[in-house]
Order: sequence, then C-alpha cells, then structure tokens
Amino acid sequence: MADELNRTGKEKTVQETVNGIGEEQLKTAQETFKKYREGRKNLDDRIIKNENWWRTNHWSNFESQTKNGIKPRSAWLFNSINNKHADFMDNFPAPNVLPREQSDEATADSLSTVLPVILEQCDFEYVYSLNTTDKLKNGVAVYGVYFNPLKADGLGDIDIKPVDILNFYWEPGVQDIQESENIFVSTIMSNKKLKMLYPDMLGADFDGGGNIEQSKYSFDDNVDNTGKSQVVDWYYKLNVDGKDVLHYVKYVGEHILFASQNDSSYNAGFYEHGLYPFVLDVLFPLKGTPAGFGYIDIMTSPQEYIDKLGGAILENSLWGSKPRFFIKEDMDINEAELANLDNAFVKVAGNSLDESRLRPIEYNPVHGNYLTVMQQKIDELKETSGNRDFSQGSTTAGVTAASAIAALQEAGSKTSRDMIKGSYRAYTKICNMCIELIRQFYDTARVFRITGDDGSTQYTELDNKPLLPGADTNDFGIEFSERVPIFDIKVKAQKSSPYAREAQNELALAFFDRGFFNPDYAPMALACLEMMEFEGKEKVKDMIRQNSEALMQQQAMQQEAMAMAQEQQNAAIEESLPDTQGTGELVDTDTRLGRVRAKANSTTEVR
Repeated sequence: MADELNRTGKEKTVQETVNGIGEEQLKTAQETFKKYREGRKNLDDRIIKNENWWRTNHWSNFESQTKNGIKPRSAWLFNSINNKHADFMDNFPAPNVLPREQSDEATADSLSTVLPVILEQCDFEYVYSLNTTDKLKNGVAVYGVYFNPLKADGLGDIDIKPVDILNFYWEPGVQDIQESENIFVSTIMSNKKLKMLYPDMLGADFDGGGNIEQSKYSFDDNVDNTGKSQVVDWYYKLNVDGKDVLHYVKYVGEHILFASQNDSSYNAGFYEHGLYPFVLDVLFPLKGTPAGFGYIDIMTSPQEYIDKLGGAILENSLWGSKPRFFIKEDMDINEAELANLDNAFVKVAGNSLDESRLRPIEYNPVHGNYLTVMQQKIDELKETSGNRDFSQGSTTAGVTAASAIAALQEAGSKTSRDMIKGSYRAYTKICNMCIELIRQFYDTARVFRITGDDGSTQYTELDNKPLLPGADTNDFGIEFSERVPIFDIKVKAQKSSPYAREAQNELALAFFDRGFFNPDYAPMALACLEMMEFEGKEKVKDMIRQNSEALMQQQAMQQEAMAMAQEQQNAAIEESLPDTQGTGELVDTDTRLGRVRAKANSTTEVR
C-alpha cells in the first residue's frame, strides 16, 4: 500500500534523527520480522494446503499414499464453501451511524449516507467477496483500511484492500493484533517500479528475487522473481504520555523508503486513531492466535476418503466394463481381433480352443457396503459443514409444503447467520476506522452523490469539521474539556436473501389484513407493535402515527369547514329578512335573531 506519501501526495525523504529510525533500528526490525515469520510456519503450511483443497488439487497433499490409480476430484467441499459464500453475499452489510449525543444527530445522518458511497468507491463488495472466501477456507481474512493520498486526483481518500494472510505477520502468541508489538506486511515488487516510485533510490542495489523469504502458493504458472525485491511495511506503536501512537516504516533490505517517525508532521502518529490499520474477520477462533481455522480444516478428512473410495470404485468399474482373458502362450488365436470389441468373430487356428487355454479373468464387482460407506462420508461432509440438502433448495421425500420447506431452510441457515454476524462485527470496526480517517484527513470538503430510496439523486458535502474536538463550557462560560464526537455503528443487511424478502412481504400483508394501517385502530396497532421485534419496526410505527395524525387533522378541518358553512348560511338568511314588520319600525336584535333561527329550521325541514 502506497502509504509512504503524505497528504499532499509528495514524497517524504528520510532524515535520520536521534529518536527516529536509522540503521540500528532497521536491523532490529528485520530480526523481529524473521522471528515472526519463523513462528508461524505451521500456519503457512496449513494455508497452502487449504488452497490446494480449494482448487481441487488436493491429491498433491497425500501423493505419497496414492501414487497410482484413478484420482477423482469431487467438489463436495468446494460446493459447501461456495454455498456459504452465497449466504454472505445475500446479506451484504450496510452501516447505520448512530450518535451518542443529540447534538451529533446531523453528523450521524451525513455519515450514514456517505459511508456506503465511500465503501462503494473502494469497491468494497469485491473486497468483501474475496475476504469471505478466505474466511471460509482458512478461518481468517484480513482487511487493510488505509488513507491513499493518490486517490481523488491527489486530494486523497480512504482505501480498503484485502491483505493476504501469508504476507501478514504479527507477534506469535497474541490473541488480538492490536496487542502485537509490531505488524509486518510483505509484498513483492519489481526493482524497476521501486526506482520509479522512489527516484532517490536510483543508485540503490536492491536485493533480488533470490533473497526473498516469503511463503507462496502452488501456482499453476512458474513465477519468476528475478529482478524483484521484497518490500516490507512495518507498523509499530509507541507510548507517548500514556497514549498509543502508531508509526510506519517502509523498507527494502537495508534501504528505508519512508519512516513516519523521522518526519515532524507525523508527531501525532501516522494514523491518529492509534490502531493498526487492519481488521481480522475470524471464523472459528483459536486460543493464542488471532487466526482461526476454517471449513476446509474440518472437511478435508471426509473429502479425502470420498475421493479415495471414489477412485477405487471407478477403477473397479473400469475393470469390469472391459472383459479380459488368460491366454496360454502356445494358443493360436488372433489377439488383435479378440481385443477389438467391435469384431463379431475372432479367428482361432486348429482345435485347441478350450477353457484351459482361453479363460476369462474373473471380475468381482464392488459390494454395496462400500457404496454405502462412500455415501455416509458424503453425508458426514454435509453435516459437518452444515450444508444440508434443504439449505440448497432440495428436500427429502415427503416434504412438499412450501411453508415446511421454508422452515427447514431457515433452520438450516442458522450457522450461516452466526458466521455473518461475525463478519458484521469486523465490518463495524472497518466503519469506525473509516470515520477516524475522515476525522484526520478530510480537511477539504468532498462532495458525494447519494441515490435515495425513490431513485432521486442528491449531493452531500462532508468534511471533518463536525468530527473535530469541540470545547465544552460550564454555565459560567469557562472551558473545562474538549469533547470528541463518538458514534456507534449498527449494521444491517443491504441485500437480503429471497427468503428474508418474502418473509418481510408476508409480514407487511399481514399488517394490512389486520387493519394496522387503519387510522381508527392506531392505538391498538401501536400497542401490538411494542411487543414485536422485526427489521424496520420504527418506520412502521412512524407510518401508523402519521396516518392517525392525518386523520385527526382531517376531522378537525371538516368540523371547521362545517362551522364556517353554517355561519355563512345564517348570514345569508339574515340578509334575506326585512328590517321591519310592515309598520316601518325597526326590529330589535333578539327578535331578528329568533326569526333567523326559525327560518333556518324551516329550511332544514323542507330539505
């Protein structure tokens, strides 16, 4: 990751200082890196073997046991993992940022709309897909959450990348990588590209491919590391005034390309949040290591015997599908015609054809018990991985009702829901890191295009001013502390599975059938909703309240309109009555009002 550049995108030259990074510190780091690499050799071997299993190239893992014969590569393990990967993608996460104080509500709303756009610009869906596959295979996936100063035409922006676990090193024995004394990330880069990125190193003699010490997968292609060097990103923490300060060094062999501790502009740390910019998503955790184990680790045994039994059965079937014979050497028979199954006749010389000279080789077919054992191994793999038939849409005989099939599918997906919740926890950490990077680097406002639920387009501007520490004062106007806005992340599924969408639609229809949206039943509907729990409950309650308030406003307007109409009618009747009783004398107000009411009543009766 090109983190060696500062916010303006200009290169930093390394100035060795007394308290900075020099030759001695680099040698110590290289020794530490070597210890970290040696301390996880077993993990590297396991991951390389898992990759062979994933690529159905697993016969190389036990080649010494089976040198000859048929070697089938059934994809039961692959299908199980691929099915679970589909569950992850059906429940792709989306963030909802919640404030901890009322004054931060507007900022939280802006972050809720902008964060998904930032993640989309990082192509996070692709990164999420790659890492969930690694999580299922190896039990751990690594996200790198960086600030890339080269993005946005040099303005810089957040960048999220997948990190290969083979190239990621931590202190052996720690459970949480944030507790590791150092973190190393190794990559291979061509010397030509290195000198192009770092012109100051044009005269440097970088180490060639022969000195690269890094585990690698069993590639199909022959990878040549000639003219390449191992580039190491070294992250470490210093305790300054009781606070962790993160620093970063990039080096190749004996050459330091960048060191944040040697630059005064990074006195507060390379990333001011003080965390290693990595998030680990673990499937099945293990004690004493941040890396867990995955489904391949628990499915390899049944998959191995499925293929070994399958190979033996196939070999036996091929033997039985082609007839073979014992022939004496002095037998005068045309062997070519005998071997050609298309020949209806085979020529034999003389009268020497009998069972003692030509006899079929007996064939013993595979007993049904062995087929049963193989099927049991297949069922064992399905049960072990939780990838039962109904989780893929298939059912056993006798289950035909749609509701029963849906119930079985929902029950079978509980393990997937548990794994997805683990990825949501990692996603929450990623979003928190993104907010901290916005707080540190968004000095200049950025404009984001937001697409609403109705398809409309809006443009939102965001900078770090609302996120910076603000001075709190007491009643006397005296500053006593600085408050940093803090937010909570609630993750929801941006893309729901078809079953979840169907269940949500059925729930909406049930509310409609029971009159929940009838304003007359609003108090009862709200009381019922208080005892329920489902996604979007608050939105439904708001709709019911709005309907009830709209009905009350409509009724009030109708009453007001009726009162105004009555007043207008009374005024019209009053104007139509004469002011005298025929004698020329004026009628007093009370008498006139009584006549108006009598006229109105008589008019009503006629109508």
